[in-house]
Amino acid sequence: MSDPVHRAASAGFAAAAEAYDRGRPSYPLEAVAWLARTLRLHSGTTLLELGAGTGKLTAQLVPLRTRVLAVEPISEMRDRLAEAVPSAVPLGATAESLPLADGTVDAAVAAQAFHWFDHSAALDELARVLRPGGRLALAWNVRDRSVDWSRRLTEIVDRVAGDTPRHGTAIWQTAFGRTDRFDAVDEASFPNPVTVTPDQLMDRVASISFVAAADGITRDDVLEEVRTLLTSHRDLAGRERIVFPYRTDVYAWERSG
Repeated sequence: MSDPVHRAASAGFAAAAEAYDRGRPSYPLEAVAWLARTLRLHSGTTLLELGAGTGKLTAQLVPLRTRVLAVEPISEMRDRLAEAVPSAVPLGATAESLPLADGTVDAAVAAQAFHWFDHSAALDELARVLRPGGRLALAWNVRDRSVDWSRRLTEIVDRVAGDTPRHGTAIWQTAFGRTDRFDAVDEASFPNPVTVTPDQLMDRVASISFVAAADGITRDDVLEEVRTLLTSHRDLAGRERIVFPYRTDVYAWERSG
C-alpha cells in the first residue's frame, strides 16, 4: 500500500516543522469571522480541522469555544500543535481515513491542506462524518504575484516543485464537480499582508514542502537565490521589515442529503 501522505509533505514538513511555525502567516480576523459565520460555529459545535499542521488556524478557532478535532498525520507538526493549542484534540490520521463515527461532526475546515489530499476519497470521508447540512470550508493564504519581488520569489521556488500538489493548479476544484454530496455555499477573498523580518521570510521559504524535502544542494541553492533577492531587489535591500503580500481565499460547501 502506498503512503497516504505525499513524500514532499511527509519529508518536507517533518524536517521544517519549526520553520513552518515561525515563517507561515496566520489568517486575517475577517477571514476567521467569515469561517465562523459560514460554518455556523458556536459554543458546543464540534469542528473537524483537516491538515491542522502546527495549529496556525487552530489557535484562532478555539477562542470561539468550539470543540476542535485537529487531524494532522505528521507527528512533528502534530506535536507542535498540541503544545501551542492544548485545548484542541490532536488526531494522528488522514483526511481519507478518519477515526470518527458517521454523522458526528457539525462542520469541517482545511487550511493550506486540501490540495494534498486524495480529493474524492477525502470528500467521501467528509460526507460520512459530517451531519446532514454540515458545512465544509477550505482556506489558503496565497502570495500576491502582482508584486514584482513576490513573483520573482515564486519563480525561484517553483523551479524545484516537481509534481508536488499545489493549490494554484486548481486541480482540487474538480473533485467538487464530480460529487453530488456537497453543494457550493459561498466564497470570498481577504487581504492578508504580513510584516516579516528577512529571517522570517527565509523561514517561509525553508518551510515550503518541496524545498525542505529537496536534496541538500538543491535546497541550499534555492535559499541562496532568495537571499540574493533579499539583498539586491530595490524593494527589499536593507529593509528590517518587509510587507509580504498575501491574500486569504476561502470557500464553503454544504453536505447535501
